[in-house]
Amino acid sequence: MTFPRSSIRLAVALAASAAPLLLCGASLAAGDEPPLRLNQVQVVGTHNSYHIAPVGGILGLIAASDRAMAESLDYTHRPLDEQFSRLGIRQIEIDVFADPEGGRYAEPAARTVLRSAGKDPGPDPNASGRLRKPGLKVFHVQDIDFRSTATTLDEALGQVRGWSAAHPRHVPIFVMIEAKHEAFPALPTRPAPFGKAELDAIDAAIRAAFPPATILTPDDVRGESPTLPAAIAARGWPTLESCRGKVYFGLINGGPIRDLYLEGHPALRGRAMFAEVAPGEPAAAFFQVEDPAVDFEKVRELVRAGGIVRTRADAETVESRRDDPTRRDRALASGAQFVSTDYPEPRAEFSSYACRLPGGAVARPNPALVPSARVLDLEPLGPGGKRP
Repeated sequence: MTFPRSSIRLAVALAASAAPLLLCGASLAAGDEPPLRLNQVQVVGTHNSYHIAPVGGILGLIAASDRAMAESLDYTHRPLDEQFSRLGIRQIEIDVFADPEGGRYAEPAARTVLRSAGKDPGPDPNASGRLRKPGLKVFHVQDIDFRSTATTLDEALGQVRGWSAAHPRHVPIFVMIEAKHEAFPALPTRPAPFGKAELDAIDAAIRAAFPPATILTPDDVRGESPTLPAAIAARGWPTLESCRGKVYFGLINGGPIRDLYLEGHPALRGRAMFAEVAPGEPAAAFFQVEDPAVDFEKVRELVRAGGIVRTRADAETVESRRDDPTRRDRALASGAQFVSTDYPEPRAEFSSYACRLPGGAVARPNPALVPSARVLDLEPLGPGGKRP
């Protein structure tokens, strides 16, 4: 996510074609259930899925000027393969920074400050040497929040591909990618800008990590239709069965970076990732609604019109610290296909708060679209407690 992220405001001005789109979102009567489609599935995802909380000394530096910010960064996720196997996560988020020359992020400023004060700066993020090499790097905020379970985008994608190849029947995994470029006055490191070459490099990294048959792209969904909304209106999303074992991707930037990604690629032709645009635009298929408690009906309208939506069950560690399930429960009930959390398992020193599907399911029929579905877990545990 962009840090700090302002709430995303989506205008829900549904196109005149919304009625046909309902064909892929209509409630199905028990005993008359055609194959589920991709948008008729709900899973739990993680927010900033690579994230490891800053060490105590750095959190202390941040808290000295902004306690709430320090608290918001104090969460840690398991490695990606453990999230998939142990927690049933099927949507992740990866932040990437351009580093065309290498070394730009190898010496975070907060570590220098702690060393100068004679304090422990924590583990060296460049112990592997990868931060000195050119390429796309994975972390949250330069200089202060840089610990990650994957140093580079290639490493993160390799982890996803490795797990996916070993579990070919998994429900599709959605990977959200944000191109990070924001500079902050108090932080000395200025991120490299994202241009067309850097965005093309993300696509190239995806295609290098995943054979064509193992990913779902905008071209696959659009087919011969002129736009993604037209394709979804005419045929709906692909079936769940046809997408098992696949991974698909979404660029979550808006504004100039999103526009640059679309430039020369009408309706995302030739691109590896979906992108967030306004409903009714030629590339519209994927949307984000940050707060389902505030914008519950907005989520419902987008989902029922055929869109795929990501929302958040919690944010800034607030719900876990307060043991407050209100936002989580609204998120799960909204029908958003991806319900993202920082707590797929509880953090005991805070509370028992966690976000999981009912019954511990990995994936379930979307409650807003197929409320009468009889199968409650679309990816049950296999023999020996292993994921298929």
